[in-house]
Amino acid sequence: MSEAARSLLQRWGASFRKGTDFDSWGQLVEAIDEYQILARHLQKEAQAQHNNSEFTEDQKKTIAKIATCLELRSAALQSTQSQDEFKLEDLKKLEPILKNILTYNKEFPFDVQPVPLRKILAPGEEEHLEFEEDDEEGGAGAGSPDSFPARVPGTLLPRLPSEPGMTLLTINIEKIGLKDAGQCIDPYITVSVKDLNGIDLTPVQDTPVALRKEDTYVHFNVDIEIQKHIEKLTKGAAIFFEFKHYKPKKRFTSTKCFAFMEMDEIKPGAIVIELYKKPTDFKRKKLQLLTKKPLYLHLHQTLHKE
Repeated sequence: MSEAARSLLQRWGASFRKGTDFDSWGQLVEAIDEYQILARHLQKEAQAQHNNSEFTEDQKKTIAKIATCLELRSAALQSTQSQDEFKLEDLKKLEPILKNILTYNKEFPFDVQPVPLRKILAPGEEEHLEFEEDDEEGGAGAGSPDSFPARVPGTLLPRLPSEPGMTLLTINIEKIGLKDAGQCIDPYITVSVKDLNGIDLTPVQDTPVALRKEDTYVHFNVDIEIQKHIEKLTKGAAIFFEFKHYKPKKRFTSTKCFAFMEMDEIKPGAIVIELYKKPTDFKRKKLQLLTKKPLYLHLHQTLHKE
C-alpha cells in the first residue's frame, strides 16, 4: 500500500468513526454533517481519473457504494418516517470494508448504486478554487433548455409536530433573480440555519432542481419547513440560502451566490432579500453584494402557531 493510500484510508476511517460516534450519542446534526462530508470525499475519489487515483476501478465502485450508504444514513436521520430507513447497525457493517478496501473482494452487503458521476464539493472546499469571473457579469457557458428535468430529488423534510405556544416557519422559495439565469444548469438551493459562529442549528436541506427559468429568473416555488421552533433558535441565528448550479467545464456543482434572513425578518408574507458573492460567509463578517443590479431572492413566509 502506498503512503498516499494509507493516509487516505486513515482519514476516511477516522471520519467514519467520528460520524458513527455522533450517531450513537444522539448528536444527529453533527453525525449528518460528518456523513455528508465523508460521502463527498469518497465520491470525489470514486470519480478520479485512473492515473490520479490510488484505487482500481472495482475498488472505486465499492467506495462509491459506501458513499451512497452514508447519504442514505444521513437521509434517514433527517426523516420522520421509520420505514425503509438505513440503520446505524447497517452502516457499521461498512467500516471494515472501508478499512480493508484494497483487499475486499466479496459482494457488497447492500443493494445500492453509486451516486451519479458528478463531483460535489465538501463544505468550504470550493473556496480554494480559482475565482469564477463569470459569476457577476455572466457571458460564459452554454445555454440550457427552458425547463429542468426533475433529476435531483432534494432533501426536503416534513413540518415538525406543533407544540403549544411555539411557532413553526414555512418558507416558500418563489424565485431568484440572476443576470445569467438562462445559463444555470441544474440549479438548486441549499437551506441551512446557522448561529453566529456558523454552526448548524438544524439539518441542512436541498431543494429539488428548479422548475423553470424565465427571463432573469430561476423559479422554484418550493416550501422549506424550518426544522426548529422559532422560539428555540439562538439569538443572532440566520437562515441561509445558497444558490448552486452545475459547471460542466469544471465538472462540479458550485455555489454561485447566497442570501440570508435574520430573525427580525421573520414575519408573515412576502420578502425579497439581497444576494451576496461567494464564498458563503456564515459568520456574516465580510459581505459583498453580488451585483448592483436590482436582483433578489423572492420568498414568502408562513408562521404556524397553536
